[in-house]
Amino acid sequence: MSKSKWTKIEEILDGKKTGKTIHIHGWIYRTRSSGNIVFAVIRDVTGILQVTIKKGNLSDKKFDDAKNTLVESSVEVVGIVKEDKRAPGGYELQVTDYNAINFAEPFPIVKDQSPEFLLDKRHLWIRSQKLTSILKIRSTVVGAIHKFFRTNGYYEFDAPVLQPNQCEGGSTLFEVKYYDNKTYLSQTWQLYAEAAIFSLEKIYNMGPTFRAEKSKTSRHLSEFWMAEMEAAWMDLYDVIEVAKDEVKYILKEVITHNKQELNILNKNINKLKKILESDFPTITYTEALEILKEKENMDVKWGKDLRTIEENKLMDHFEIPVVVTHYPIEIMAFYKPRDPDDSKTALCFDMLAPEDYGEIVGGSQRSLDLEDMKKRLKESGENIENYDWYFDLRRYGSVPHAGYGLGVERLVAWICGTDNIKDAIPFPRTILRYKP
Repeated sequence: MSKSKWTKIEEILDGKKTGKTIHIHGWIYRTRSSGNIVFAVIRDVTGILQVTIKKGNLSDKKFDDAKNTLVESSVEVVGIVKEDKRAPGGYELQVTDYNAINFAEPFPIVKDQSPEFLLDKRHLWIRSQKLTSILKIRSTVVGAIHKFFRTNGYYEFDAPVLQPNQCEGGSTLFEVKYYDNKTYLSQTWQLYAEAAIFSLEKIYNMGPTFRAEKSKTSRHLSEFWMAEMEAAWMDLYDVIEVAKDEVKYILKEVITHNKQELNILNKNINKLKKILESDFPTITYTEALEILKEKENMDVKWGKDLRTIEENKLMDHFEIPVVVTHYPIEIMAFYKPRDPDDSKTALCFDMLAPEDYGEIVGGSQRSLDLEDMKKRLKESGENIENYDWYFDLRRYGSVPHAGYGLGVERLVAWICGTDNIKDAIPFPRTILRYKP
């Protein structure tokens, strides 16, 4: 079977190969036999196709092979494409040649198995239609992020994964032995990005991020991917608009390139189109508390961070993402500056997704007040000498700048409608799971 003649299943399902002899290769998705006939469904990366194997059309050995190839066996098949309304996709392959590449053992994954079992068998479950569809969408999302920033004049900039400083809170650091010293896995590229904007001005990055959060919720991972941007000469409102444009660009790319996958996941494409065409509102933290008080009778004390329950209740009143700005300065990281018009609040924002998916983007203007940053670091118990290199950025040619991070898994989970963020990444890492 010549590789040059192999056909992808999606090329068969468009109807243009009807009546033609084609070659496919893939894996057994379903199979059953009845006397002198075998009905099988074969999958490849592009779709699934029913094949019919009759004893008289093959040698006895090849027909026996067809009967003995269990689910997930790998095969090469030659046959004639016929229209069949009863078959998945409306077409089937009447087989004239069959070659079993690998006879799989009985597949351990069957219907109605627990989420924990499926996570234990993630290396096999990743083949499922659901996860394959999610991973295709994830690939589109990542590609869209690169396209968006490069099209808009940003340079890709890589920061170290091993870092000497905390940026998002010392309690969530993963400590790493580094020869005779210790360092930490990156919580964000941000501090290094702030150094780079003085040469490249507009930069972005896609990279792994680590947070040792002792959380078992459906929203949290210990290792995840973040798409971050940083730009000189931008303020809070500039980066908010960039974030809105980026999310819309990503949605447009997914709608354009992943209709089949969205259908497999039972996602309403028209609903996504409506979100794409909408203006994402911007409200303040204080206005968010007012909405919770008025519409949910939730009396959240000003100064408390919004927990999952408050974010969910707030977003029950929106069908599109919402940007929330000006959180209390006391609960914000040291690099988020005070609003000069209201020193109790920070020039920062979160973008929240509807349908209980929570924060998908978080960012801020960056503080230029060296003494205020030192004071806040001391109050959090940090050794400010570790940040002397960072403070140099304020001593030599400092300029207004801002940036944000987009959680790739959070965004993918929302677009795909997954029940748990663990399904938005190939091999999830959480407080309880570090393998396979």
